[in-house]
Amino acid sequence: MPEFAAPWAFFALPLPLLILWLAPARREVVEAVRLPFFEAASAGLARSEGAVVRRRTWAQMAIAWILWLLIVVTLARPAWVGEPIERSEAARDVMLAVDISGSMATPDFVGADGARATRLAGVQSVLDGFIAGRRDDRIGLIVFGSAPYVLVPFTRDLDAARYLLATLSPGMAGQDTMLGDAIGLAIRSFMASSVEARVLILLSDGSDTGSRMAPAKAADIAARNGVVIHTIAVGEPSGSGDDKVDIAALRSIATATGGTFNRAEDAKGLSAIYGQIDALGKREGATVSWRPRTRLTAIPAACFAALVFLGYAVALSAALLRRRRRIPKGAPA
Repeated sequence: MPEFAAPWAFFALPLPLLILWLAPARREVVEAVRLPFFEAASAGLARSEGAVVRRRTWAQMAIAWILWLLIVVTLARPAWVGEPIERSEAARDVMLAVDISGSMATPDFVGADGARATRLAGVQSVLDGFIAGRRDDRIGLIVFGSAPYVLVPFTRDLDAARYLLATLSPGMAGQDTMLGDAIGLAIRSFMASSVEARVLILLSDGSDTGSRMAPAKAADIAARNGVVIHTIAVGEPSGSGDDKVDIAALRSIATATGGTFNRAEDAKGLSAIYGQIDALGKREGATVSWRPRTRLTAIPAACFAALVFLGYAVALSAALLRRRRRIPKGAPA
């Protein structure tokens, strides 16, 4: 539907009528020389009025009013308003921190079909469905091993996040498990976010192997910044060395930030954990609605210019035609 940004401009439409009424055509009386012997001095030229003011035709008046209307419409700044477009704002930011150390290649994860797969492959299959269900959230993805990396910054492009998740393989970020540094990187990512609801889901199958920031310290900073951390232990607590999942540390991190600690032994259990986490912090994003506007000011302005040029062309052609009619045949043009 059409809309005008300055509709008050239409109050100027009757302005030409007011000018004609308040300021009539100017008439001036000037001195002239009377020649009683004009016929003798004019060598036979016919006597006529010294000046003739031609009356405007209805076509000229119509064009003048059309031009004035185009000027007023241009000043009113017309625009075309489209159909309403609705977009939901992000309800919360959810960061997924996934351990991709070398131990994630252990093939002890039971898939939904009962077949065994590596821990990372099992986590990827369940995470894919979790990401696909984030309709009102922004998703981010951090991977960590010997160092943490932001693979996917916060985005609403869920397809891109799922695609990059599928490219992961164990050991890509090194063989170690920098748990505390991964939390610290997530906190820095949340600092750039304006969304109040901040959730970090941390999956790991090992214990911290020398982060610059201790996991307990990182959890304390996260709590002060409003970041809730849900931890998920993927590995076996009965393992040995660095491959042994640190249940106590993961539980402490979750408790310090108001999150939950869970253990995932198979795909079914991991899916259930995601459902519980989603239910704990379920929010609906605010809906923002607006109408796209396309400015149309150039259209009446272009019509005005085209009509003026056309009028001058017609007037010039008519003048040339009248001149040709006045010149006798055989006379030089």
